[in-house]
Amino acid sequence: MPVIEAYKSNPSIVLVSRFLGLRHFDGSVALVLLLALSCLIQSHGAGNVCDLGRRPNTRPHSVSILEFGAVGDGKTLNTIAFQNAVFYLKSFADKGGAQLYVPPGRWLTGSFNLTSHLTLFLEKDAVILASQDPLHWQVVDPLPSYGRGIDLPGRRYMSLINGYMLHDVVVTGDNGTIDGQGLLWWDRFNSHSLKHSRPHLVEFVSSENVIVSNLTFLNAPAYTIHSVYCSHVYINKVTATTSPESPYTIGIVPDSSDNVCIQDSSINMGYDAISLKSGWDEYGISYARPTANVQIQNVYLQAASGSSISFGSEMSGGISDVMVRDAHIRNSVSGVAFRTTKGRGGYMKEIDVSNINMVNVGTAFLANGSFGTHPDSGFDANAYPLVSHIMLHDIVGENISIAGEFFGTKESPFTSVLLSNISLSMSSDSPDDDDSWRCSYVEGSSESVVPEPCFELKSFESSYGRAVAL
Repeated sequence: MPVIEAYKSNPSIVLVSRFLGLRHFDGSVALVLLLALSCLIQSHGAGNVCDLGRRPNTRPHSVSILEFGAVGDGKTLNTIAFQNAVFYLKSFADKGGAQLYVPPGRWLTGSFNLTSHLTLFLEKDAVILASQDPLHWQVVDPLPSYGRGIDLPGRRYMSLINGYMLHDVVVTGDNGTIDGQGLLWWDRFNSHSLKHSRPHLVEFVSSENVIVSNLTFLNAPAYTIHSVYCSHVYINKVTATTSPESPYTIGIVPDSSDNVCIQDSSINMGYDAISLKSGWDEYGISYARPTANVQIQNVYLQAASGSSISFGSEMSGGISDVMVRDAHIRNSVSGVAFRTTKGRGGYMKEIDVSNINMVNVGTAFLANGSFGTHPDSGFDANAYPLVSHIMLHDIVGENISIAGEFFGTKESPFTSVLLSNISLSMSSDSPDDDDSWRCSYVEGSSESVVPEPCFELKSFESSYGRAVAL
């Protein structure tokens, strides 16, 4: 039985078998384990969310922003033109929807809303420019799962392009550009002169069937693409870039959202490239909407001062059933990070990260149970987060400073961390092999990992008292 024989020698399958306490790995065990793993992936849908063949619907109606008096000279403010165009196109929602076409030019605007059954299409050499005057950005209430803005207590500036409670909305083009011109906002953040929390570039709230594709995003004031309380979000073939010095800018943020696909994209940010979130402390616990069923694949990531792929630290609604594969990580402070702290509650579990290539990364894997601040004094210090069932496998790295840091807490240690088939080439100034992994309050198991991980990740002590030593 050649299939069984192949899986008998697969390090990831061997690792899981040992994790389950299976000491004699015969052919029948291999087959049963393979089938169980396949059913698990299919039941959660993580392997299918990017395989839906999503394409923007062809809209039977189309208008140009020029028809609403817009001027693409980079100086004329076109906010009213965009608002009027979207208002007009609402009338086509029950007629198959409509497309708002943005031709080549530089189209300066303040914040505006989209509508359902709409495609916003940016032609090649079309650039939507965000106004640098804060008066051109509406101010809105904070998200209920956060209780305040990300930068300051109280309200926040609305994002440049917004969708609220929408269905079937597309932001796409022929590699057009949306430029947030974020320098003003970064300077105000650094000088502590913001009046409200910074805006994002594109944000969808409580929406479903959202597509963002074939566009370039530049200089987001804070997040580039933020989907919050959304379902069925498809992000494909986008490029997102900010200055390496831009403070706490993040590329793509699935936040309390489910059935999210991010693929075939390049993201280079000041802080995190992709960050999964689900609410902040008591607000996220109360709102209770997790981020789940997310697939990230074939992405090129850089994070100047943060992590290329991060989970949390705002994860109080829970994060689960996430598959990351085929990621190329370069020039980042950390490669993959799990962040949380006491008071968060929530969970991060059932996360599978594989086929990753890292080059010039400070810490390849980071899991920190004492990371982040609180929105206010109302958090429950006894709300401990759960971090469990994390699988990292089939990963190579070059010029890595620290292989891994896993710091759980005494009250809520990280459990069931599985490492397999990992080969990291350490930088010349990295610690000795004995210090390349740093661990406390973590339990897990490993197979074929170089450099050799810390003791806590060499053997697994289950909650039933069964020890698996490797």
